[in-house]
Amino acid sequence: MKIKIKINDIVVEAELNNSKTAEKIYLALPIKGTVNTWGDEIYFEIPVHVELDNTAKEVVELGDLGFWPTGNAFCIFFGKTPISQGAEIRPASAVNIFGKVTRNTEILKQVKSGERILIEKV
Repeated sequence: MKIKIKINDIVVEAELNNSKTAEKIYLALPIKGTVNTWGDEIYFEIPVHVELDNTAKEVVELGDLGFWPTGNAFCIFFGKTPISQGAEIRPASAVNIFGKVTRNTEILKQVKSGERILIEKV
């Protein structure tokens, strides 16, 4: 399953994994929201509810897509957050990993809080 993430003129694609979280999010698409940023993380609330599962991690990798149950949030990780230690990428708390931005994560550093985001199926 592939998705397209659009924020203004910025467009990146991501590949979803075979998790229950990925399936629920894919079925809810398209989803629109307003970007929040936290260091090099984009997150926004979506109308999906999933508990932590066996994909949950407290330290993620560059490009990971995570679902944060605490805030019902879709998260895109493209660098360090304010609580990262060393080179790690650390969410506020554990997130379900449901996919990965396949390339061009660097462009996401241009995104600002308050911008509109659209997630849709490819």
